[in-house]
Amino acid sequence: MLFDEVAGLYDATRQGYPRELVDAVVDDAAIGPGAAVLEIGCGTGQLTRQLAGRGFDLTAIDIGAAMVEAARGNVADEAARFEVCSFEDFAGGGPFDLIVSATAFHWIDPGVGLAKAARLLRPGGWLALLTTGERYPEQLWGGMRELWVRYSRQTGEWADQPSWLAALRDSELFGATVEAGHATALRLPAETVLGVERTRATFLSFTEQDQADFTRELTALLEPGSHIDVVQESFLAMAPTSRRSDEQGSDEQRLHLTP
Repeated sequence: MLFDEVAGLYDATRQGYPRELVDAVVDDAAIGPGAAVLEIGCGTGQLTRQLAGRGFDLTAIDIGAAMVEAARGNVADEAARFEVCSFEDFAGGGPFDLIVSATAFHWIDPGVGLAKAARLLRPGGWLALLTTGERYPEQLWGGMRELWVRYSRQTGEWADQPSWLAALRDSELFGATVEAGHATALRLPAETVLGVERTRATFLSFTEQDQADFTRELTALLEPGSHIDVVQESFLAMAPTSRRSDEQGSDEQRLHLTP
């Protein structure tokens, strides 16, 4: 329930997902009206809004009750169903034509995630996993990184790939991955950037005092009232179930979308 306490701030400041990547998911999965779609970790509905209205039989789940409540209010599609539960505990529906998860699959028990997704998908169904993040100007990022390292007391290297990516690429349960990257240039108010950083899981795990001190230092760094040039970098990896024997050893497919 980590994000429940900041559901409103999350909804107001997070930037969502590029339409191009969502369209790529739908096109590559070759789904249309009536397709059964499951979204894992819907949050406040930022991806759900883009899946809604396409005629899908859409189910969206999230572990946070406040997040799901916000998603219900954000998604104008009466056919969409929402459920408060984890993917590990999800027991409804299926088989699905598409299972999609946006910046949430890393929360799932790795011993459960891919195997359960493969079981819930129809033969030839697709699993699509997305991430998104912000790339800040180098000088600003240097100061922000110092704050994150100091307050999180992190000593190891920061991962530059999602934790599930290698497992999906190597999984015998899925075929060759289709991958796409997308970058969007944004100019955001400093207050929006502050909100984004204050909805990160690492920040929410800080003590109350550390949250207050981090916020004070980051606010000064961002210069309230200013605007920040940000590049939103999003990434998609998707793969079908049931690879045919004649596809074994096929080269990984890669799509490269431009803004």
